[in-house]
Amino acid sequence: MKYDKEEKNILDAYEGGEMKLSTPSKKEIEKIKAIAKNTFKKDKRITIRLYDHDYKGIQKKAMEKGIPYQTLISGIIHRYIEGDLVSKTD
Repeated sequence: MKYDKEEKNILDAYEGGEMKLSTPSKKEIEKIKAIAKNTFKKDKRITIRLYDHDYKGIQKKAMEKGIPYQTLISGIIHRYIEGDLVSKTD
């Protein structure tokens, strides 16, 4: 597995005994669960119009990946917003 510089420093500190793992409290676990639940909560519905060719292409790609096409569209939008996808003009 490849680590970035920060991850490597953390791993080295842990392996060198400079850091120790702690068990989170019940309150911390509940907070983490709430954050995770909200992260995956999809609470907005939109309607978009697509060219027939694009719609069929999305359905084909989704079928190849074994996921619903709406999930694929949502994932593409999310990755673009997070900066993981960039347009060719950027």
